[in-house]
Amino acid sequence: MVVTPSQSLSLTEIAQKTREAARQLGLLSTSDRNQAIEAIAQALESNYQEIIQANETDCQAAETAGIPKPLYNRLKLGKTKLNATIKGVRDVIKLTDPLGSISLHRELDEGLILKRISCPLGVLGIIFEARPEALIQITSLAIKSGNGVILKGGKEAINSCQTLVKVIREALSNTKINPDAVQLLTTREEIHSLLKLDDYVDLIIPRGSNEFVEFIQENTNIPVLGHADGICHLYIDKKAELEKAISITVDSKTQYPAACNAIETLLVHQDIAPEFLPQIAKALATHQVELRGDQLTLKYLNITPATEEDWKTEYSDLILSIKIVDSLEKAINHINIYGSKHTDAIVTEDSNNAQIFMNQIDAAGVYHNCSTRFADGFRYGFGAEVGISTQKMPPRGPVGLEGLVTYKYKITGNGHIAATYSGENAKSFTHKDLPL
Repeated sequence: MVVTPSQSLSLTEIAQKTREAARQLGLLSTSDRNQAIEAIAQALESNYQEIIQANETDCQAAETAGIPKPLYNRLKLGKTKLNATIKGVRDVIKLTDPLGSISLHRELDEGLILKRISCPLGVLGIIFEARPEALIQITSLAIKSGNGVILKGGKEAINSCQTLVKVIREALSNTKINPDAVQLLTTREEIHSLLKLDDYVDLIIPRGSNEFVEFIQENTNIPVLGHADGICHLYIDKKAELEKAISITVDSKTQYPAACNAIETLLVHQDIAPEFLPQIAKALATHQVELRGDQLTLKYLNITPATEEDWKTEYSDLILSIKIVDSLEKAINHINIYGSKHTDAIVTEDSNNAQIFMNQIDAAGVYHNCSTRFADGFRYGFGAEVGISTQKMPPRGPVGLEGLVTYKYKITGNGHIAATYSGENAKSFTHKDLPL
């Protein structure tokens, strides 16, 4: 049986159906939700060729349209990326159930018991550009956390998204989960309408370009989880081990340059610049990386001069700007001015400098002697991620299951009334913490 979202319904009616399906989903057992996620993984495997073909159709159309290379790289699913995504779906099954967790258990008075218990958010509105694997990741996390999901992919990925949602809904139709918990929107006009559904959608998660995310943030009253920029930095300290610094720099820039956790600016301490810069330029040249440098860097490398705009740019491509600094403090100041609070790293053998850097950099991720490419929910052991948040309030960084639940305060009494605890003869609360 083919199960597809009803295109005859209004967006409000679709949202209502999603919310009702989400309420039912939130009541299911861990086993029921895990079985549904396994059914999705198996369906993705069974429909492997259909999914790849749909994605190839999108990629061919994108090439003809001449979309930017970074966007094309995000669009292309491919066998390797699809296999990794399916593995990520199964990893979600292994994660601890985020629902029903008691984080506070307290006796307010004899027979009057307070609990703080985790519960689903409700309905997630996911708006993404050319990222079909994001659809799979987010859907599996939504089901695990008891949430319904309304998905809107970019026009570049229309065939991929339609095929994936068809496969997922068919898989869910054979489980205890109502397929209406997963919906797909297909037109740009629906984005504007989705952003106005305050009564039905509890969280918007955008994944895409800076301009795209900023547009979402500025055009809705629904809470938004995400980041607009991925301007990540790597600082090579004067106490860095050069071989290690070269390896980390190359990986941070070239392992997947279209990713939001790839570095865009390399900061180098002036004491090691004469030795380090020629070596890193040679290493990056083998990966066809275009370098741009400040005036001090141009003394050592024959490259394009960097401008003020380069420090503010997320290239998402094989382009890297380089700046020489004369102190750790200058590196920290530069990052805190131009960084996007995503992920920044230091390479150094000086543990004190590493701690100063990690404590003073204002970012969701601060790393020492490792690639910025580790800023990823899968690599953090989250199974998958719904996105990366650079906001100060939690959740921050790669967001997995913990970012998709909230909590309720539940009190159970036996005829207790508030008047007992006020006035001249007020009874005192016991406020005794109980085992979780």
